[in-house]
Amino acid sequence: MRLIALCLASTLALPAMAGVTVQFRDGAPKDRFTLTYEGACALGPTQLVIDLGTAPAGLIFDITAAGAGVDVFQPLEWVQGAAQTSDVTDGDTALTVSMDAWQPGEVRAFTVDIDDTTSGRQITVDGSEMVGATLRADGLTALFDASGSATLPLDPCTS
Repeated sequence: MRLIALCLASTLALPAMAGVTVQFRDGAPKDRFTLTYEGACALGPTQLVIDLGTAPAGLIFDITAAGAGVDVFQPLEWVQGAAQTSDVTDGDTALTVSMDAWQPGEVRAFTVDIDDTTSGRQITVDGSEMVGATLRADGLTALFDASGSATLPLDPCTS
């Protein structure tokens, strides 16, 4: 019985892992990025970099009619929560998102148009074309997978 109590006590003392997942979903006319904080405690200021330029599909942000993108364009718009973003111009491949703080379970989302520059269907970007794009924060890097998702484990917190 003491062994069980000791194991349980040591398990409860372990830090809870904090992580951020970014999920990309293709949409018409707007693509969507959903950012979810999966930590157990509040997280202070955080900067995430979404870098499309590392994906072999040649992904770019298409935010104006007179730029590198094709046909439909959409500027970046926060649709759930909000955060500061770096200036993004048409044809850019990277975006920095800065949050003052995150609460456990908090979700933020923005829409924007993404085009690829290597296929015949440039205006449609599916999750598999996100493979190789990167998500970076605090010196860590995660790759987007074929479902359009990337998760960064951040510093653990004590809950």
